[in-house]
Amino acid sequence: MNRRTFFMSTAAMGSALAATTTKSANDTVRIASVGLRGRGKSHLQAFTTLPNVDLVALCDVDQSVLNAAVEKVSAKRQKAPAAYTDLRKLLEDKSIDAISIATPNHQHTLQTIWACQAGKDVYVEKPCSHNMFEAKQIVAAARKYDRIVEQGSQSRSGVAIREAVQKMNEGLIGDVYMARGLCYKWRNTIGRAPEEPVPAGVDYDLWLGPAPKHAFTKNRFHYNWHWFWDYGNGDLGNQGIHEVDIARWGLGVRYPTKVSAIGGHFMFDDDQETPNTINCSYEFDVNGKKKMMTFEVRHWMTNHEAAISEFDKSVKSTTVGNIFYGSNGYLAIDGYTKYDSWIGKNQEPGPSRIGGGDHFANFIDAVRSRRRQDLTAE
Repeated sequence: MNRRTFFMSTAAMGSALAATTTKSANDTVRIASVGLRGRGKSHLQAFTTLPNVDLVALCDVDQSVLNAAVEKVSAKRQKAPAAYTDLRKLLEDKSIDAISIATPNHQHTLQTIWACQAGKDVYVEKPCSHNMFEAKQIVAAARKYDRIVEQGSQSRSGVAIREAVQKMNEGLIGDVYMARGLCYKWRNTIGRAPEEPVPAGVDYDLWLGPAPKHAFTKNRFHYNWHWFWDYGNGDLGNQGIHEVDIARWGLGVRYPTKVSAIGGHFMFDDDQETPNTINCSYEFDVNGKKKMMTFEVRHWMTNHEAAISEFDKSVKSTTVGNIFYGSNGYLAIDGYTKYDSWIGKNQEPGPSRIGGGDHFANFIDAVRSRRRQDLTAE
């Protein structure tokens, strides 16, 4: 059975699982988190501090990671959460309203569909799926089971980024015709790791899930799974999903008419499969008017290249962000919490803002309201 057939059969068996609404009568949202390293730590921090949210269960296939998270959450709740290694067992608990998912990318779709079928709302880390086909299955499941599902694209809830897009829509820099997404960051080689026995306390079969069977190596496990096609998408899916999303948002476009990309894995002789250097170009047609977008991943950045952080001369330029070009100026988004603009041929400083947002709170608000329209990143 291939990956696509597997997901289709999963979607078809939904009637075998409970799909009842489990919203708490006292308005306290009972939530569980699965995948507790990396971004999962942010989930634990958020859901143990938001008002009227109770983090009642945790799930991870690595017992040492699970134990550490249980200890941390217990201290904040004054009560131990339920602990699971198998998400399917967790989903049998009908008292749980929602789950948050921060597992490797290849698990996101299946786990989201299972949760929807079990009547849970879902906050799933970006990217929500491993490919476009899987993304469509998530949408279908969310609609079929009437679930609230949000992707962890936290930029969508940031007040500065939202204002930047609004300003461009209002004509701040004129007709916006081009956007760039930048991912300039140094990543060291992952080296080569030999096959070895699965570490004690790790359920490797559950970790693999729908991915092809492969012997365990440290490079295919914690974090470095990002650089293998069976589990991750390289920095295009890891980091670029933010910059590509913001670029399309600011341009006001949906699907491109042309796409091209060139890149590869340079400098290092190691186990990594995904590119560490790539340049992607996209062309869009908006009512007969052409717009373009690029996204680039690379290690190096020349001094003063990006013109981001010009307001702070101690910063050469950003490593991660966006630049928008219009007929009357340009606007730069630095990371996820600030933007600056420069207007006219003389590049006079224009509006700017620094400010983040709480994407997790946005999800909880939508869980309570039952309105998909309240989500900033459905």
